[in-house]
Amino acid sequence: MATREVISTGNELAAMAAVDAGCMFFGGYPLTPSSEVMHVISDLLPKKGGVAIQMEDEIAGICAVIGAAMVGQRALTATSGPGMSLKAEQLGLAQMTEVPLVCVNVMRGGPSTGLPTRVSQGDILQAKNPSHGDYKSITLCAGSLAECYTEVVRAFNLADRFMQPVIVLLDETIGHMHGKADIPTAEDVEAGIVPRKRFDGPAEEYFPYGVGHDEPAVLNPMYEGYRYHFTGLHHDKNGYPTEEIETCRKLIQRLEDKVALHEDEVESYEEFMMDDAEVMIIAYGSVSLAAKESIRHLRKEGIKAGLFRPITIWPSPAVKIKEHTDKIEKVLVVELNIGQYHSEIQRAAARLDIDGLFKVNGRPISPHEIVSKVKEL
Repeated sequence: MATREVISTGNELAAMAAVDAGCMFFGGYPLTPSSEVMHVISDLLPKKGGVAIQMEDEIAGICAVIGAAMVGQRALTATSGPGMSLKAEQLGLAQMTEVPLVCVNVMRGGPSTGLPTRVSQGDILQAKNPSHGDYKSITLCAGSLAECYTEVVRAFNLADRFMQPVIVLLDETIGHMHGKADIPTAEDVEAGIVPRKRFDGPAEEYFPYGVGHDEPAVLNPMYEGYRYHFTGLHHDKNGYPTEEIETCRKLIQRLEDKVALHEDEVESYEEFMMDDAEVMIIAYGSVSLAAKESIRHLRKEGIKAGLFRPITIWPSPAVKIKEHTDKIEKVLVVELNIGQYHSEIQRAAARLDIDGLFKVNGRPISPHEIVSKVKEL
């Protein structure tokens, strides 16, 4: 794949990626530290014939995005932690109705107003279950400037493949980082777009939710002659509300299985110097950059450390995590929270003796702190 070199910030690259991936609608509300996503895309979209709209609040922003997606458009919203809390109900609606959209969350300190201008990774567990109920979330996490672009592109393709919201996590550090990134050309991104499935048969034979047990709904764009019903209630193959026992059971199981049985299409991770590692560091987002620097330093001192970086956070790459943790005794999870992914690593590894290095004061974790912690193991 051909690449191009750009100098930009993570937030700006996320906006560029959305437009290059075919996004034609943005709905949102400015919120630190994500506001630049909206600022940039509001300049880019009109030039492509798209629409960017600032709504009165975060709830209205995602409501507008759901509406745009219902008529067949790729649509984006962007926010930070408090905005994710406000969007939670509508993210649940999109899960139930199987409306695809992408939500970029540039993480900051919380809960509540927290530390608006400081870095955090405190929304990891929220991204797993942003709304009540049973479903399988898809959440990606950028670990470099280039991935602020490529993961947003991937998110749109995954949203249309699985017909549901896909969350892309940035953190304040990587969102505001300014530097060089090698990203795919717009032409290559466009060539890689896989449109969502649609039904082309007679209208009377169209049952959007009447699909296989591990398949997503097939939602033709509204106003094109195919009639169906959107509802947050449990529904039948037409989308009409129902309380029929078996129909309800199959619906919720399918929302789980359409992702759970196809995790190989979603899973993504990076291994850095893991071939001979005797110490395994697990980090994601901007923290992984500090982890890589610490590993270079540790290697010079004769300590064979390596990094495992989940790019797909949910569903987690649990099989690969266990493969490594079965062989490596010393494992350290480094996070800008109080251990939200640490518990997932323990679950995947089937081990409780997983060490952690956590920080929750809005400041980044330095390579020196990681080096010192590894030497204590």
